[in-house]
Amino acid sequence: MSEAVQKLLAMDTWAIIGLSNDRGRAAYDVAKFLQDKGKRIVPVHPTAPVVHGEQGYPTLSEIPFEVDVVDCFVRSELVGPVVDQAVREGAQGVWMQLGVVDQQAARRAHDAGLLVVMDRCPKIDWAGFGPR
Repeated sequence: MSEAVQKLLAMDTWAIIGLSNDRGRAAYDVAKFLQDKGKRIVPVHPTAPVVHGEQGYPTLSEIPFEVDVVDCFVRSELVGPVVDQAVREGAQGVWMQLGVVDQQAARRAHDAGLLVVMDRCPKIDWAGFGPR
């Protein structure tokens, strides 16, 4: 698991599923943290808001460039289709946030060759695994 965490934290472009301008949501703070660490963040939300100065998109498939990591801020029961879309769109990895667990979706992504991290937070893991 720590190897996948380390490899994903080194990747540059992060699609943040569920990211909006709601400052009370964890996605808002985590996205800003990643951006401050030099990552390109891409908000993915049905309303396609601009967040932290970055244009949002309603779905992963509407992003007109490749993303490395799909960071999932959705409930566990909703993450499976997001993971499947990440596989279809050619992401290199999927990060399921704290409390987001779907073993079957994780297995599908892993079997498709993606790096998978589940039930963890990049902001928390950065100190131990982030690029130096």
